[in-house]
Amino acid sequence: MGDVLKVPTMAEFKAAGKQPEILFWVGCAGSFDDRARKITKAFVRLLNKAKVDFAVLGTEESCTGDPAKRSGNEFLFQMQAVTNIEVLSTYDVKKIVTACPHCFNTLKNEYPSLGGNYKVMHHTQFLKSLLDEGRLTIEGGKFKGKRITFHDPCFLGRANDVYEAPRDLIKKLDVELVEMKNCRKKGLCCGAGGAQMFKDAEVGQKEINIERTEQAMEVKPEIIAAGCPFCNTMMTDGVKNKAEGQIEVMDVAELIANASDL
Repeated sequence: MGDVLKVPTMAEFKAAGKQPEILFWVGCAGSFDDRARKITKAFVRLLNKAKVDFAVLGTEESCTGDPAKRSGNEFLFQMQAVTNIEVLSTYDVKKIVTACPHCFNTLKNEYPSLGGNYKVMHHTQFLKSLLDEGRLTIEGGKFKGKRITFHDPCFLGRANDVYEAPRDLIKKLDVELVEMKNCRKKGLCCGAGGAQMFKDAEVGQKEINIERTEQAMEVKPEIIAAGCPFCNTMMTDGVKNKAEGQIEVMDVAELIANASDL
């Protein structure tokens, strides 16, 4: 596994008079959270393996405004969004790929009304397209035969009807994909959406992430696959509480990258 990752910026592409195939929108979690950075690196390794011309905004990327909007600060959201749209316009960005369903949903559904129109894809959708085009091959490797369940992120599944791309990728790993009783349209939130990630829990009988972890444990998986850095955090905390050392929580990109030791 090479430590040197090739991650060019949009500024470098523009200086060379070129345009990348995609802009990889890293997101706040993927940039700053130690755990989520591993997802970012795994996805970059896959992009490099598939020889995809991609770039990031680097220091020019700012929060999409999702947490502000979901917690009710529409003014702050619009300020953040307009700033981002101006930067994206400078680089004439057409296609954006992100590993965060919150960024995905906001860029795809909230930015058009403010003048930001892009083709936005979740990283599992983009990886599936690379697979379909023959640019990426997926092998089971060390995950072959493992029992894996997929937790549907709210903003990927119920908000945007993306259910099959992550599952198609997981199945390519020659694993046993087992479904929780609450999956797809009936999926249960991990407890982090709607800016809940950033506030203290309210009084109740049980934390949502514990409930969701228990649902996952019912199907006895060795790995809980996720497609969202927030879900990853919440499910990891749930596993620490209920089944530490028995279940791993991994992003779909990490599964694919780590299967063949990229």
